[in-house]
Amino acid sequence: MSNSKYGVPARNRSRQQPCAALWTPLLLLLPVLLSNGCGEKRVESAAASPPEVEVVQVEPQDVPTTKEWVATLKGLINTDIRSKVSGYLLKQDYINGAAVAKGSLLFEVDPRPFQAAVDQAKANLDEARGAVEQAEAQLMQTQATQQKMEAELGKTEIDVTRYRPLAKARAISQQELDNAVQANLAAKAQVEAARASVATASATIDARKAGVLAAQAALNDAQINLGFTRIVSPIAGIAGIANAQLGDLVGPQTPTALTTVSTADPILAQFAVSEQEYLAAVRGIGKFNSPDVQSALKALRFQLILADGSEFPHAGVLQYVDREVDVRTGTINIQIAFPNPGNVLRPGGYGTVRSVVRIRKGALCVPQRALTELQGRYMVAVIGNQDKAAIRQVTPLEQVGSLWVIRDGLQPGDRVVVEGIQKVKEGMQVIPKPYNPEKAGNQPKTRD
Repeated sequence: MSNSKYGVPARNRSRQQPCAALWTPLLLLLPVLLSNGCGEKRVESAAASPPEVEVVQVEPQDVPTTKEWVATLKGLINTDIRSKVSGYLLKQDYINGAAVAKGSLLFEVDPRPFQAAVDQAKANLDEARGAVEQAEAQLMQTQATQQKMEAELGKTEIDVTRYRPLAKARAISQQELDNAVQANLAAKAQVEAARASVATASATIDARKAGVLAAQAALNDAQINLGFTRIVSPIAGIAGIANAQLGDLVGPQTPTALTTVSTADPILAQFAVSEQEYLAAVRGIGKFNSPDVQSALKALRFQLILADGSEFPHAGVLQYVDREVDVRTGTINIQIAFPNPGNVLRPGGYGTVRSVVRIRKGALCVPQRALTELQGRYMVAVIGNQDKAAIRQVTPLEQVGSLWVIRDGLQPGDRVVVEGIQKVKEGMQVIPKPYNPEKAGNQPKTRD
């Protein structure tokens, strides 16, 4: 019977224990040795394969310089509609926010007091005309009297002329001659009086004719006021929501306009540009020394980006440039006219106006994703003739769409890495491939 606790003879246990102690560490180290061998193969494989990158070749090109400004939409003409006479509002004759034609009836004010004033003015005019007719009749009467007096004067003058030689020859008495002389003097006085009456009657006619003119003017004024009770639109455009209700007392002193009518086709986009921008734009189109600056600016075409981000389908042209630069802000107001068929755009809206203000000749451009910014410096990876990468610092000038215009740091013909720049280091061998913008556009953009 064995003395072993596990049923193994004591003499055999002494032989098996050294073998177990030897194999156990070897079995534990085997996975480590195998994994180290595979890792070395992967490192050697990665080091042997240069990374693939996508590159573009930089070539000079003409690049349009585009500017954008936030604009407010305004009507070409904005007319506040007010009542020119005081009275109670009886009727609104248009639909709020609807298009109205020039001369369209908008509101009606109670016309009864003004009709009464017209009737009274007509009565006064008729009375003044009657007074003129009466004065003209009086003139005719005084003129007849004057003619009669002049006839009497002629008779007395004849008597005096005939009696003088007879009285000298004592064919008649001196008394008869004296009576004839006195009658002649009296006739002269009556003629003078008749002439004065005629002059007075003529002056009365003139005065009453002036009264007729005054009465006619009063009638015209009353008729104008009566016409003002029908409030019409002076322009064609869009009428706003009424600010007055039926029954309100309105008049010239009412602080709020009844409504506003705006000409919305074309519609104006107004924005302010700095004085420097304005001068640069004039200089950019080559007309800085030309007297016809306005014509040159009107040749520019503008796009309107609406508040929802969509592009308005109609191009705009310069409408107005303000007469002065605001000394407080250093800006000048610009208004661009956009066709607005159907009055889709309304005054008061916002949008972004965009325009090409100049063409930069022979510019060097790279896609925006080719630049890496590091502490305010911009870097690009340039691939040399032997497909080795070199990291260069560049100076970007301005962004045009998805491209950056580079002022310094690149030369025509340089190959710039666009995709895979994060894998490139100075002096690294790479495998350059042409850049595919469409494929890159479907990938999410990352910042390095």
